[in-house]
Amino acid sequence: MSGTIQQNLALIGTQADAACAKSGRKLEEVSILVATKGRTVDQVNEVIAAGISVCGENYLQEAEKKIAEIGSRVEWHFIGHLQSNKAKKAVELFDCIQSVDSAKLAGKISDVAEKPFPVFIEVNIGEEKTKFGVLPKNAASLFQEIKKLPNLKIRGLFCMAPFVEPENARPYFQKMKQLAESLSLKELSMGMSNDFAVAIEEGSTLIRLGTAIFGKREK
Repeated sequence: MSGTIQQNLALIGTQADAACAKSGRKLEEVSILVATKGRTVDQVNEVIAAGISVCGENYLQEAEKKIAEIGSRVEWHFIGHLQSNKAKKAVELFDCIQSVDSAKLAGKISDVAEKPFPVFIEVNIGEEKTKFGVLPKNAASLFQEIKKLPNLKIRGLFCMAPFVEPENARPYFQKMKQLAESLSLKELSMGMSNDFAVAIEEGSTLIRLGTAIFGKREK
């Protein structure tokens, strides 16, 4: 996309609405998380002014600087890989951690949180060696293990589908939906700039968009 942030958000809204209509869903069932990695504070402020209420960051150090300037006008989600020794800092900075992929990390978050902290379980739905996340076959046992933790609130599942043509990502999203239903979880964080329409058709409740809103990052 090469328009302004406002134009891009309007186009995304149209595409999301069409995907909802195609699958018999309502547009209000789907939220947008703006992935702000590598973006300036001015850019983030612009999307907030356009009505965005959830932003996601991949790196603690980068996030800390942005959150210090922007504050809590939006909900901040951590969407990168998190080492358990950084859990305390992440809980201090963020409102939700989407990338919980182990009992060790979940336990650490519960230990440092002062009240039930919202998390998503990250599933490596494509079983790719280059990606983090619990394997689909182990997701239920991880869910059972961490749902007992006192200061954890499991909101849903999170995934990054393999980077393929959008239509080829559909089976992965379908599998995520089935997995979420089997665990009685209503939220699904799936779908990015290249495949969000298909993800919505298959049940995503939270799409994570960066390039579709801002354009390609400058190198």
